[in-house]
Amino acid sequence: MNTTTALAHPLFLLQGSPGGGSILTLLLPWVLIFGIFYFLVIRPQQRRQKQQQLERDQLLKALKPGDKVITSGGIYGTVVQVKEKDDTVQLRIAQSVSIEILRSAIAGLQSADVKDVEAAK
Repeated sequence: MNTTTALAHPLFLLQGSPGGGSILTLLLPWVLIFGIFYFLVIRPQQRRQKQQQLERDQLLKALKPGDKVITSGGIYGTVVQVKEKDDTVQLRIAQSVSIEILRSAIAGLQSADVKDVEAAK
């Protein structure tokens, strides 16, 4: 078997029937695959992401002094003051150390097991 025959053989298989096929028969399977992929994977992920964003926005709006939070940088602290005008929060991270951060830098509230460990100290 020479090189040209070996290269031409796979191309012959891709040509389809001698009468020629329509572009619809070539594209229909790809459109169906994409449609199934969209409805089973992409759309549910977008819904979950939107729901999580709404929950995070509600959490950040509901911050009040005394809440124990963790920042996106991993700093644990207690909210001392919420400044609505600047959209910042003052956190106490040690007995006489407090920092001011953007409200959007708060990742979430501390979980219950972290509060239990902190209370035991």
